[in-house]
Amino acid sequence: MRNLLTCLCLGMALSSASFAQTSELPDFETAIKDKQNWREVAAEDLIVMKVQTADGLARGLIYIETADFMSPNHTAQFKKVVRSGDYNGTIFHRVMDDFMAQGGDVKRYKPASEWPNIDQEFVFTRKPGEKDGAVPPAYLLGKDKGGLEGYIKGFPIKTQSEFLASYTEAKTVESWMLHCPGTVSTARTDDPNSASTQFFMMRYTSTDLDKRYTPWGRVLAGQNVVMSIEKGDPETGAVDRPDILVSAKIAADIDEDKRPRVLVQRMDGPLFQKTFSEAAQMGVCALPPVPAILKE
Repeated sequence: MRNLLTCLCLGMALSSASFAQTSELPDFETAIKDKQNWREVAAEDLIVMKVQTADGLARGLIYIETADFMSPNHTAQFKKVVRSGDYNGTIFHRVMDDFMAQGGDVKRYKPASEWPNIDQEFVFTRKPGEKDGAVPPAYLLGKDKGGLEGYIKGFPIKTQSEFLASYTEAKTVESWMLHCPGTVSTARTDDPNSASTQFFMMRYTSTDLDKRYTPWGRVLAGQNVVMSIEKGDPETGAVDRPDILVSAKIAADIDEDKRPRVLVQRMDGPLFQKTFSEAAQMGVCALPPVPAILKE
């Protein structure tokens, strides 16, 4: 297996002195020993998608970490669809250049497949300061100034002010995942509880989708592939010659000697604290994604 480094930088106009760029990241073998700054993504939570063009040319691989703690029911169903093989051979049927790439229409291309609708999971509750709860701790930018945006395990989030927790019986606040570049979310009809198998991967930021659609993952590597997926009509997104999702697999189901591994920078480590401490005044979606290191 070879090492690949990625911070998924998308060309934002940011000070290079403030953020760790790809060339500054350690290699996988060095980073995995640095438990203070890096965590390994569980193989059960890592989805690998292989994409090709309508002409059969390889686009590449997309590596997605699932956000079970944010949207457990959506995550569970998407994992089941992946394991069923129903995604294999489906297309990216709606792609808008400055918006997102949508696929996973299993029922259209595999009529015999039946998957239930999922009730919306637009927001989740968490208890500020809790370290061992169902939801991992949040790291909020500018927390000393009442920060409302930050990260949980590298996933971009927004939240009610943590101060409000003191006014609730359960001592919790509502939080939600942001539709930043790289966020993987769920398509639906006008019915908020109509999500089933269709998903979309964000190419740019769209705050209009927040708290209206259910995110369930984040692209850790392969955002360049997401950006290269054949785009459709500027108005409708319909694609004449759509790219194909050749296969989708959960890393845990891949033979161990061929299984990819990914490290994500820890929120509570000194490296993250150093590189993102100067960004408190910026919105999370305006920042480069939290760095990841891929070994495939």
